[in-house]
Amino acid sequence: MANTFDTMVQEVDKYQEQSQEWMDRLLAAAKPRAVFGEPMTSGDYTIITASEVTAGGGFGYGFGGGSTPASTPGQTPSQEQENAGGGVGIGGGGGSSGRPVAAIIIGPDGVRVEPVVDATKIALAVFTTVGAMCLMLVRMRRMSRRPAH
Repeated sequence: MANTFDTMVQEVDKYQEQSQEWMDRLLAAAKPRAVFGEPMTSGDYTIITASEVTAGGGFGYGFGGGSTPASTPGQTPSQEQENAGGGVGIGGGGGSSGRPVAAIIIGPDGVRVEPVVDATKIALAVFTTVGAMCLMLVRMRRMSRRPAH
């Protein structure tokens, strides 16, 4: 039984090291290089792009051990040890994403920050709002047509 437990602990240690490496790569997405682009120069103007970067993840570990409920008469101690059970499990996931949010323009007149407008998000917000308003109007009309009890 002790041998099985030691093996499980070694497995968990190995998975923890792999998870740490994965987490380090995931958090690298939030470094300044990921948020601000390389400066581009054209004449008297320098442009730097800025992005919104989000990242997240989660992990879970588990291990356990056990043995058979009762030994069969006549089993030797080594056979009983072979009947011992145990297991190790690990799971995890995550991701990161980024989108441009602004352009920083540096020129002879000073510094300007121009936002990047995401037309798709605006359109989705408009359609969602209009749809919710229409649904509410339909419900209000149905409620007003019901006879009072």
